[in-house]
Amino acid sequence: MTFEDELGPIDYVVIEFPGTELKAELAPELLRLIEGGLIHLIDLVVVRKDADGTVTAIEVEDAGEASVGLLATAVADVPGLLSEEDVAAAGDALEVDTSALLIVWENLWAAPFAAATRRLGGQMVASGRIPVADLLATIEAGDAGED
Repeated sequence: MTFEDELGPIDYVVIEFPGTELKAELAPELLRLIEGGLIHLIDLVVVRKDADGTVTAIEVEDAGEASVGLLATAVADVPGLLSEEDVAAAGDALEVDTSALLIVWENLWAAPFAAATRRLGGQMVASGRIPVADLLATIEAGDAGED
């Protein structure tokens, strides 16, 4: 069995925050997921979009501990995974005067299922994510209909 046979699904997100400085409170939450064996942090880049629309990227090891820099030792940092185009696309999605985390992780919790799927010749043919706000709206609409 090879390393690739055991990989879990890989996800990425761009999470935007107001202002151009990220708060350090985010790092312990990601560390809990890592230490709990739920995810393997593959890459993390801080993306900032200034008032004039200038986009800059900062590698996590350069972010400083007042931000998310303390995650630097937890990131696998696969060379070439995130390209300049990926960072530019993340920047395009941001509002001005914001910062974001571009995070790539492996879902360790799903690795055994994913490995079994591949061994059996299965492959993912579609994927998506339902926004929490949509789920909450559906629940609220259902609750309103129960009266």
